[in-house]
Amino acid sequence: MEVVRGSPADRDRDLVRKRRDYALAGIPEYWIVDPQDEVIIVLRLKDNDYIEHGRFSAGGLATSALLTGFTVPVAEVWAAAK
Repeated sequence: MEVVRGSPADRDRDLVRKRRDYALAGIPEYWIVDPQDEVIIVLRLKDNDYIEHGRFSAGGLATSALLTGFTVPVAEVWAAAK
């Protein structure tokens, strides 16, 4: 799980460069928590690159591609952060 930080350089690192690094390391599932956009992006590894399993916002449940039945209520993530 990666929590995205606010500056443009941090966002580039967290959303682009780390995604590439994690794919090269073979991490099968990768969650990006973005407080700025209040979204959770769940990615799964396919053929050495990530594809988006889902993009989840308030009111929805973020789900895992690998862990059957594992969900996170997105609104509760943002409520806990405030």
